[in-house]
Amino acid sequence: MNRKGFKIRPEMVPAILLVFGFIAGAMESKYFLDPKYLLDSSTQYVETGLLALAMTFVIVSGNIDLSVASMTVLVACVTAKLMESGWATPSACAVAIGLGVILGAINGFLISKAKLPSFVVTLATMAVYRGIAQVLLGPNSAKVNAGFAGLDTQYLPGHVPIPLVIFLVTALILGVLLHRTLFGRWVFSIGTNETASFYSGIPAAKVKLGVFALSGLMAAAAALLMDSRLGVARFDHANGLELDAITAVLLGGASINGGRGSILGTVLALFLVAVLRIGMGVANVKAEYQLVVIGSLLVIAVLSGNFVERLSSARKPSAAK
Repeated sequence: MNRKGFKIRPEMVPAILLVFGFIAGAMESKYFLDPKYLLDSSTQYVETGLLALAMTFVIVSGNIDLSVASMTVLVACVTAKLMESGWATPSACAVAIGLGVILGAINGFLISKAKLPSFVVTLATMAVYRGIAQVLLGPNSAKVNAGFAGLDTQYLPGHVPIPLVIFLVTALILGVLLHRTLFGRWVFSIGTNETASFYSGIPAAKVKLGVFALSGLMAAAAALLMDSRLGVARFDHANGLELDAITAVLLGGASINGGRGSILGTVLALFLVAVLRIGMGVANVKAEYQLVVIGSLLVIAVLSGNFVERLSSARKPSAAK
């Protein structure tokens, strides 16, 4: 007789840790669970969230993108520089979106066509893109148009910040793209076994190019939100965002080897990272110590993901009996 056992989902790990995160935060400060405080604080993590959504596609495909923060800051600097020189907001934003896609596509071309490892390519462009931003602005900052600044202070009914709504809608769209479309199935396929996918007729090179172009697109969106939130752009903004994005994806249940991951898991893990950072901020934990905690969380994410994968594999023979 076949019996359906309890199915272990990778998303359970960040979901459980998120509950503990809320409990720890509430114990640290009575103001931590205030809905308005949490909603206002969430706007600081929307940029990371957009990068993490695209990073889910990248990691599921069996690759990595270390350049997302550098792409974000380069697009942010170019956009602010255009606005400061007199460009209208819609035109500058259009250039930003196009530039982000181009930067991501450059990564994708070098990886899919030149057959270079994604780690090497994006490690190089991580330095190149931020270096260009530094050359562009130097030690100075560039201001955005007055009407473009302050999107994070605009709300929908219920005190819901507009950037948070943008993130959730984007997560829904990309969730459908990854889990309910042919393109998404191709992404999982090449992450599981790229050689087999190639011989199955899947255009692996085009899929990888599309995945990295999507990463550039989300970096551009993050850059625009960051410009609006801060009101200025500098070459040293967005430091460490790639670490938070990768942590969210891996903690959300994605396999670093590719072939496994979900948008839901990434969203839950991102909320966990945000709750931890907000809680540590309330506790006045220094930024360098926060980085240690997030780095440790990345190690835990990989270990827990491997544990869940092995446990699920161990249950399959018994389930088939």
